[in-house]
Parts: sequence; C-alpha cells; structure tokens
Amino acid sequence: MSKDNNIRMAIQEIEPLQKKQEEQQPNETGEVSKSSFSQIKTQLLAVFSVSLISLVIGYSTAYTAPAQLSLERDFNLTAKGGEMSWISSFMPLGALAGGVIGGTMIDYFGRKWTFLLTNIFFLVAWLISFSAQTYIYLYVGRIITGIAVGITSLAVPVYTAEIIQPEVRGTLGLLPTAMGNIGILVCFLFGSFLEWRNLALIAVMLTVPFLIMIWFIPDTPKFLLSKGQHDQAKDALKWLRGNNTNIDTEFLDLQKIQKKSDDQNESMMIIFSASNLKPLGIVLGLMLFQQFSGINAILFYTTKIFKESVSSLDENVCTVIVGVVNFVSTFVATILIDKLGRKILLYISSVTMIVSLVVAGAYFYIKNVTDINVTPLGWLPLATFMMYVLGFSLGFGPIPWLMMGEILPAKIRGAGASISTAFNWACTFIVTKTFLLIMNAIGAHYTFWMYGVVVVGALIFSIFIVPETKGKSLAEIENKLGGHKDERKHFIDNLKTVSSVS
Repeated sequence: MSKDNNIRMAIQEIEPLQKKQEEQQPNETGEVSKSSFSQIKTQLLAVFSVSLISLVIGYSTAYTAPAQLSLERDFNLTAKGGEMSWISSFMPLGALAGGVIGGTMIDYFGRKWTFLLTNIFFLVAWLISFSAQTYIYLYVGRIITGIAVGITSLAVPVYTAEIIQPEVRGTLGLLPTAMGNIGILVCFLFGSFLEWRNLALIAVMLTVPFLIMIWFIPDTPKFLLSKGQHDQAKDALKWLRGNNTNIDTEFLDLQKIQKKSDDQNESMMIIFSASNLKPLGIVLGLMLFQQFSGINAILFYTTKIFKESVSSLDENVCTVIVGVVNFVSTFVATILIDKLGRKILLYISSVTMIVSLVVAGAYFYIKNVTDINVTPLGWLPLATFMMYVLGFSLGFGPIPWLMMGEILPAKIRGAGASISTAFNWACTFIVTKTFLLIMNAIGAHYTFWMYGVVVVGALIFSIFIVPETKGKSLAEIENKLGGHKDERKHFIDNLKTVSSVS
C-alpha cells in the first residue's frame, strides 16, 4: 500500500476521534457537556483519595501553633533556648529534603505507591511525636513529617494534573488544597481544647483513611506509559474517563508525548534546555512569590501576632476565624478557577493581599510609632488578616501547585516538580525562621509593608509572565510553552502516531 493511502487511512481514522473529543470540550460559556459529567465520578474518587493526604499535610503544618503553649510547659522550652523555634522549623527543612528526593520517587515507584510510602512516614512520625519523652523525639517526628510533606507536596499536583481532563482540571485540582485547609482548620479547632499529645494522636488517626482508599485508585496513565505498560495505561485511562467514553484520541496524544520524551536526551541537563527552562522558571517564580508573600510566617505565628496587636477578640478565637476563612475561600476558588481562569484569580489574589498588608502595616505603625490610641481599631487586625488569607487562598495559595502539575513538560515533570518543591520549602524555612528576627529589627509595620512590596512583584509577574492554562490539555500546554505552534505539524505528528500503533 502506498504512503499516500496510509496517510489517507490515518486521516479517516483520526477525524472521527477528534470530532468526538471536540464534542466533549467546554462550550462558549465554559460549561461541560452532560456526557462529560459521567466521566468525572471516578476522577473525583481518585482526587478525593489523594486529598486525604493533603488533609494530613495541612494538619501537620498547623500543629505547632495550637500545641506551642503546652509543649513549652511540659518540656520546659524557652525562647532563649530556641527549641520551640526548631520544632517549627524542622518541618520545612524536612520538606526541603523530601522535595529533593520526591521527584525520583514518583518516577521510580510511581505516583500511587509513593503516596502509600509517605503516608506510612506520616503514621510513624506522628506515633513518635505522640510518645515523646523529650523534645528530641519531637525533632525526629517533625523531620520525618517534613520529609513526607515535601514528597507529597509534589506528588499530589503531578498526580491530579495527569489524571483529570482539561475542562475540570482547575476545579478538581483544587480539592487537595481545600482538604489541606480543612486539615489546618481541624488542627486549630482541636487545638482550642486539646494539648500537644492528644493533637498528635488525632494526626495518627487522620493517616488511616488513605491506607484504605489507595486500593481503589490506579496510577496515572502517563507513568504507566513511561514504564512501557501500555495495556495497563489504557485500562487506567478507561477507568478514569468512564467505560462509555472513547479514549482513543487522548491515548494517542499521551503516546505521542511519551514517545517525544523517550526520544529526548536522558541527561539531567535537559531540565535546563531552552524549551524546559521557561516553564520551570514560571513555576519557580510562582513558588517564590507564594512564600515571600509572608503567608507561612503569618500562619505559624497567627496567635502571637493577634496577641501583640491588642485585638478586641481573644487571640485563639481570631486564629480559628482565620482558619475558617482560609478553608472557605479555597472552595470559592474551586468554583471560580475554571470560569475565570488562573491569571484572573492571581490578579485578584495579588491586589487583595497588597491592600491588606498595607493596612496591617499602617495599623502597627500607628500602634507602635505614634501616640494614637488604637483601641477603637481593635477589630482591624482580624479584618485585615481575614482579607489577606482570603486573597492568598483564592490565587497564590493553590495555583502555584496546580500549575506545577500543568506546565512542567512530561519529560521533566518528576525532576522539575522535585526542584520546585524543594525550592518552595527552602523559601518557607527562610521566611518562618527570619520573620520574628525581621519584625524585632525593623518593626511589624515595615515587615508587613516589605511583604506588600513582594506581592506587587507577584502581580507584575502574573500579568506579563504567567500563561493561562484554563481548558487546555497537558499536551497543548507543553506544545505552547515549548514553542510548538505549528498546528499542521502537530496534526501530522498525530498521523504518524496512528500509523505507528496500527
């Protein structure tokens, strides 16, 4: 048979598949056709299952805030000794290490089994913390907890990006963030009446549900293809999209991307090639601005900040209220992200944080520098930090993690996620470790204004550098950022893939 006849047959085979796929794309109002909703059920189950780990991450992040007073009392910890500071800081340090090894783990063991391993890390770490006899136990527990946090911080967005169809990737992709915020809220709520040991026991119990749910979800088709397990990959994609869904076109795209990855140089230096450096730089920029907005410093020291602000409400009540706002606002972002897009939410997030940080700085300036009585403004600190957390949770909280899974090319997704996660946790450590030092050196007002200047940079970065990924498949995003703009060439590549698998 001639080459022309081969191509003609390939066109006849691929055109109905493309037509089927186009029928399942969002309409002009951004709504998904009814047939697509039947596909979401199993994707939702898979995302919910891995989100149970995010619940533990959120709880682990928040633990030291409500546990601080009882830990200081039972272990005779002092500010001068710095033990409490290290109990807080060892988690982001451990997460940095977890971020370094996590990329290798998800590429070697797979996304699914990496989740299982890190969940066991969480279980062991919290059992050590629960049975602590000295603060050294807590050091060890927090380090292991941090390693698990670092690994899962990169594994969750990679997994969700690879299993969710484009038109709902934003909505379902934010579910892990929402569950993480639930974890923070749960910790704050239990921390209002439980002390450190019982809080650690709650964390042990939170690790159990995923140990059950993991057996119901598959690994990602992308990972299975990378290991040459084509039948298993197709079965996984069929499970994720529903038995009545035609997956042929999507599976061909996945094969094409995998073949392209296999043909590229295996050297680690490929990460720093021109086509890969751009998406990696965007992710690193988002991670930088996320952490240097000051969010973790403010969350870690929320109770202390409210105590020093002379707020009209009890500092523990204010902390719980901030946790509630953090939780609710993520669900708002979940509703809006696939309607407004990533960039619009980043704009809203940046502007909201800038305004709230400027106002917070002004409040502390009036309180600490002038002789003006701030008692009538006792409500302002709570209102300001509610606004700040709302803005952060709408955009710069979840979107950097979501876009890490979306825009990193398939070939470097594991290694790139590892670099990005390690960088994020390094920034977290720097911010949390230096916050009190900076605040004592230049005052709370200049500290908050400094973070506000950083967020101005984040707004500029979002406007001019960050791409919009709403409604685009991972293959489309990779082609765009990699400079593959010739649609005719992309179509011919599809034909070649059809021919090669026929």
